[in-house]
Amino acid sequence: MRHWSRSYYFLLKWNVLRFRSVLPLHITVQTLLSAGVVLGYAFLIPHLTPANALYLSTGGMTISLVMVGMVMLPSTLSYRKETGLLEFQRSLPVPRMSMMAADATMWIVVAIPGLVVAMLLAVLRFHLRLSPSPMVIPALALVVVGSVSVGYTISYLVKPVLVNLITNVIIVVTMMFAPINFPAERLPDWLAAIHRFLPFEYMAQAIRETVNVPRAGVSALPFVVMTIWAVLGLTVATRALTRRQ
Repeated sequence: MRHWSRSYYFLLKWNVLRFRSVLPLHITVQTLLSAGVVLGYAFLIPHLTPANALYLSTGGMTISLVMVGMVMLPSTLSYRKETGLLEFQRSLPVPRMSMMAADATMWIVVAIPGLVVAMLLAVLRFHLRLSPSPMVIPALALVVVGSVSVGYTISYLVKPVLVNLITNVIIVVTMMFAPINFPAERLPDWLAAIHRFLPFEYMAQAIRETVNVPRAGVSALPFVVMTIWAVLGLTVATRALTRRQ
């Protein structure tokens, strides 16, 4: 355990030092993205109800975490893969999970200001009265783990030249065609059926219901589905990290 902790600490320190010049820019972009989803999408809805405002506010949080784990992380890892830095890191005598944990921690820090801004806008701009649950912490943690593990899987199993294409598809899907900022009932039946097997709808639902608990309580289904995705993603990513070239 001590070896894992020391490895995690030094890998995290290495990441922060490598990205120290661009981290403020990443944080700014993620914060603007969260604010843009909450405020910008609101212009498309002429008569914004509290339910719509809740979808937009928690949708901004969800999209921010998905962008960090499934878009920014794979792009960064793809660059490291092309330059040989990733193979150098794999040759180090450190636990593979500590590498993933160090990367995830840095990108979580990047996403935190956006999460805070989304909630502040929900309260100040839309005057929402939120009733958060203690389950919001596990919900956010599962979204992060699921997003990061999928991001690692993309970066390791896909050629670097295709990573940007896949991450662009993820951006389009999450911003426009995933039931994150709106209910799944608004989608065509065939697209809604596809999303029952994807994690986006469940990520948004878990955050939405734990930030403002509905009368029926917090549903367990999103946590089950996100756990399955997180376990699958971590398993594939770990095997990819440990396999020999």
